[in-house]
Amino acid sequence: MTADHGMRLGKAIEELLAARGDRGPVGEHDSLFVSGRLDSLAATELIVVLETEFGVDSSDPDFDVSQLDTLHDLQALVARAGRA
Repeated sequence: MTADHGMRLGKAIEELLAARGDRGPVGEHDSLFVSGRLDSLAATELIVVLETEFGVDSSDPDFDVSQLDTLHDLQALVARAGRA
């Protein structure tokens, strides 16, 4: 995963949080969904971003929604998609 991908992914997460009134910092290992900072609608929006901007295939049998909970998990998911 390139530094640009990491910045774009971080920006997408910040925008999803800001749209829900959460302007707090996001650490690499901070929970996004389990903590309640983002909800199921945000998960759908995030999946669309992952598919359109980063080439992640959510229809892949190995795709697991639990891979979306932290920025670190998301970066690893995008990196794997880039190698596919």
